[in-house]
Amino acid sequence: MIRAGEASIRLLAFVAALMAAAFVLTPTARADDISSAARGVVRVVITASVDGEEIGRAHGSGFAVAPNRIVTNAHVVELANKFPSLVTIDVVPETGDDHYKGELVAFDADRDLALIQFEGPPLPPLTLYSPALPDGYPLVSLGYPGNVDKATYGSLTQMLQPTSPVRSTGVLSAHRSQRGLETLEHTAQIARGNSGGPLLDNCGRIVGVNRAVTTAEEGDGSFVIALGESELAAFLKENKQPFHAVSWPCKSMEAAVQRDQELAQQRAEQTQQDARDREVAAQRAHDSAVQKAQLANERTRDNFMAGAAFLLVVGGLAIGGGGLLLNRGKRNPAIAAAAAGGLMMVGAIVLFLVRPDFDPDSVTVADDGSDVGAQVSTPRTGHLLCKLDPDRSRIIIADGKNFTLDWGADGCVAGKTQYAETANAWQRVLVPEKGDTVTVATYDPDRQTYVADRYFLDPAAMAHLRKNRPEQKQCTGEMAARAELASRQSSIRSALPALPNERLVYTCSAQ
Repeated sequence: MIRAGEASIRLLAFVAALMAAAFVLTPTARADDISSAARGVVRVVITASVDGEEIGRAHGSGFAVAPNRIVTNAHVVELANKFPSLVTIDVVPETGDDHYKGELVAFDADRDLALIQFEGPPLPPLTLYSPALPDGYPLVSLGYPGNVDKATYGSLTQMLQPTSPVRSTGVLSAHRSQRGLETLEHTAQIARGNSGGPLLDNCGRIVGVNRAVTTAEEGDGSFVIALGESELAAFLKENKQPFHAVSWPCKSMEAAVQRDQELAQQRAEQTQQDARDREVAAQRAHDSAVQKAQLANERTRDNFMAGAAFLLVVGGLAIGGGGLLLNRGKRNPAIAAAAAGGLMMVGAIVLFLVRPDFDPDSVTVADDGSDVGAQVSTPRTGHLLCKLDPDRSRIIIADGKNFTLDWGADGCVAGKTQYAETANAWQRVLVPEKGDTVTVATYDPDRQTYVADRYFLDPAAMAHLRKNRPEQKQCTGEMAARAELASRQSSIRSALPALPNERLVYTCSAQ
């Protein structure tokens, strides 16, 4: 049960948050999964020069597997591998206003993969998705097709200007083994310039690397050939390049929310059913106790009635005997017999009058302690082990590991991080100094549920949020300080997209 003081604090914080949200006019940021992945996709430009004079330029696509390392096709940078003194590599990210020189650090002609190191602002690395996908699975290609460049740019020099990659959608057509390599055939169309770009699932994870497109002749449909994720992973491992891979299936945020609502409804229905079952069990126990008490009462009542009848008969006999004795002149024995008989008659009347009646309402059933849930309270503070609930989560890149939550009184975590009150829980909005992920962490001590909503935002949105993020608050018991934190956090939340990219739901319990 929430204490009256705690309830008033939460109400004040909630009202402050609503007021802050009402005056925020900043438009929400965009945070769909493919756009998030696109921030790690680059154009790879190859420039050939002789005696300082440029003689040719071409380009392909690539993607970040580390903050300053790019993967592309080997055939995109083949000339740079053969003629390093004559050919330069430029890495052009999606955003910003510059391009950066790249250096070839690994080249695998058999797999048609290459690894490039560049010096420039770090990019968000893409995540690999390791399980095999079924035929017909929806896919997305990202990259820089040359036919779009021709229709857009007036000169090749504009290739070095940052721009967003082009996306196309399709489905997985087939798995193939070509020269011992795993390849994927799909219909997410590409063109020259897309080589080396990522093939993604709908959650923005890499499932392949685009490398070629079949020729459509006489009305035949064209298909795209991509190198499978397993080949990319093997290439990175052989070159000692760390990367991030996950195996969580891709599901929509809407599906995760719906599943969470379904589980909440199931829990509510189960709680109601448990209450009904307890009520039925209690009624049955009461009925059984009433029946037993009624039988015991009837036996006692019968005993009283039998005793009264016995005394009545014996008393009558004693009075009659007294009369016979009086007729024989035995006065004193007659009086004694008559007196004893009279007492017995009075005793019979008393037993008859005090015979017990039965009152069902007087029967009580002792609590046997079977309702454990009503007796055992969940711990509200202390060291809690929080375990991931995959059914209620939407996981894209997180490892989903369990963690320990050191929850203290008044929303204090680990004795140093202050959470603010919301309508029915405690919340902390985390805007990091570096990186592109905002986390809204919410903990409900009553249900012992910890939810981390993660938003993958673009640099402009992150820069705006960093200007307005709340300062790190030390743990405090002051209501005014927590209300201010709640207000600032409400302003941040109002600038976030309607739904997060990733939601991690944990159930916490005492260690």
